Amino acid sequence: MIINSDELDARSAYKLLIGAVTPRAIGWVSTLSSSGVANLAPISFFTVVSRVPPMVSLTLQPRSDGTLKDTFVNIRDSGEFVTNLVTLPQAHEMHRSAIEFDGSQDEFDEVGLAKEACEVVRVPRVKDSPIAMECTLDRIIKAGDVNDQVVWGKVVRFHIRDDVYAQNGRIDTAAIPAVGRLAAEYTLADNAFVTPLPADILSERLGKRSHRLDERPDGWSPVDSADWSPSGATKA
Repeated sequence: MIINSDELDARSAYKLLIGAVTPRAIGWVSTLSSSGVANLAPISFFTVVSRVPPMVSLTLQPRSDGTLKDTFVNIRDSGEFVTNLVTLPQAHEMHRSAIEFDGSQDEFDEVGLAKEACEVVRVPRVKDSPIAMECTLDRIIKAGDVNDQVVWGKVVRFHIRDDVYAQNGRIDTAAIPAVGRLAAEYTLADNAFVTPLPADILSERLGKRSHRLDERPDGWSPVDSADWSPSGATKA
């Protein structure tokens, strides 16, 4: 199958991109509105920008009604945000925080999560997240033709739980049940390897589908359901 991207609308291109770029890290982004209301939302167009200074990037699509997301408005207006690492025990709360709540609603309260104060920014972080990064806004870049916005943030503080902070300044990633994004579904990082792998392991896994943890049938996807939205929001 060869597809000409010039012939795709935003919805069709989004479906291909989220299925082709996998797994994707999730930046569980907390922000604070100008009136002091906390917001929390998962952003899977999330990556590292630079090392010195340490910087991260978020790409934010509009809400399903075409208006700007609270996350973007809060970052633009306050110049601050926090990215929190999603782990398996918090996966459902993360999923529910993607609901398009009204801007007057505090997502921490709505999904039942405790806040923890940061050191530099006024934005709260997710208390039980093993890693959080306090960020200050570096720049905003408008991307594409449908009002997508790229945000670059400078990491001013790393919060790393003591039990996952290893010797020589590294993070013990195998101790973290990190959750990532696969198209409109999630994946658990529960294995690690370096190459080359033994031939018997390669042959044993060749052609094997990913194991579903939710017991849904193979081939099922939220993208095919009426609840799915190309805004990245969820309805349940």
